[in-house]
Amino acid sequence: MPRRRRRSRVSALEGCREEEAPPEAAAVPPARLTSVQQSDSKYDMLCKEEFIELKDVFSVKLKRRCSVKQQRNGTLLGITLFICLKKEQNKLKDSTLDLVNLSEDHCDIWFRQFKEILAGFSNRPKSLKILLNPQSHKKEAIQVYDEKVEPLLKLAGIKTDVTRSTNVLAHSLHGISHVVTATLHIIMGHIQLVDVCTFSTTDKLLRFGFSAMFGFGGRTLALAEKYRWMSPNHRRDFAVMKALAKLKPEDCEISFLPFNSSEDVQERRAHGSPKSDYNDQWQMIQGQFLNVSIMAIPCLCSVAPRGLAPNTRLNNGSMALIIARNTSRPEFIKHLKRYASVKNQFNFPFVETYTVAEVIVHPRNNSSRYGPGEEEEPHETASENSFPWNVDGDLMEVTSEVHVRLHPRLISLYGGSMEEMILK
Repeated sequence: MPRRRRRSRVSALEGCREEEAPPEAAAVPPARLTSVQQSDSKYDMLCKEEFIELKDVFSVKLKRRCSVKQQRNGTLLGITLFICLKKEQNKLKDSTLDLVNLSEDHCDIWFRQFKEILAGFSNRPKSLKILLNPQSHKKEAIQVYDEKVEPLLKLAGIKTDVTRSTNVLAHSLHGISHVVTATLHIIMGHIQLVDVCTFSTTDKLLRFGFSAMFGFGGRTLALAEKYRWMSPNHRRDFAVMKALAKLKPEDCEISFLPFNSSEDVQERRAHGSPKSDYNDQWQMIQGQFLNVSIMAIPCLCSVAPRGLAPNTRLNNGSMALIIARNTSRPEFIKHLKRYASVKNQFNFPFVETYTVAEVIVHPRNNSSRYGPGEEEEPHETASENSFPWNVDGDLMEVTSEVHVRLHPRLISLYGGSMEEMILK
């Protein structure tokens, strides 16, 4: 079947209509696609073999040219394959390949076989509940969804239902902030197992999550929540500046279980062995801490393109524990600024990093959070006698110690394989 030049999805749809085939025919086309590209001479053919992996095809349509007067079938042009291409920087792009053939019977055979093959990819979704945050992307999220996401999902034959929420995982899952890439990972059924944390107190489970910040990160979010009337960017910047102006350490005790990659230890943890089975491995540090971060994923974002925890991965069975001890405000600001650069943000004497499987954060004295004669303005951060935590961008207020435990590869999400992604 002759092949035409590969074009963008939009240009392939111009001046034609692609449709489902009528219910006949069912022969098997060859797996190899041999393309023939014409030169300027009518009979001078340059034959060249090209290959497309069928796992990269996500839709197939019959292509017809329809005149204004034609309401239904127009002139058959052939078949259009919609494919997913891998680009640079972890980016995916949708493209088309036109297979030119004017025979109704021949095209119908190929069409039906392609449909049968695509139906065999069981990991690809047939319907989706879309979580959409209308405030994100400068309040253009709905427009971005309507223009870039929904057309691709419809093209792939995926039924959708939209609701409103937010997703802090996207950048880390895909290695890039790119809505088409995220959509194509879903369409193609790229499944990624991801580690999940549980956050609990001594008597109850608080929530599941992927990352948390205690201290500066928690208080900044608590401040931002008090100014919801501001735009998201202004609210965030204002909260950061105000938290830095009132920068104070937390007096607490941190116990952690260092990560051990040996199979027997990992198997015991996977089966929920109690902490007493390996009590002798626990370590404890205490003191004045400006910020404590616990990350099970890299946490790539616009303010930290390398990630808040660049040395961890989505499913390596460990968490990054990052501790910033008490230091001067200028030094702490230097540490924060490093996240946006290519320099090592942990290369400071007051910053410590550990690779852990469990963490317990125990604030030792709520009344010592501020210096003599200093008070936080009423209700500006967490509620009275509680400590604010930033868990995946959501505020969690806790009055006692918090136990964070990792559950390796607990859930499956749509995203790229870490072996194929390039984290820079």
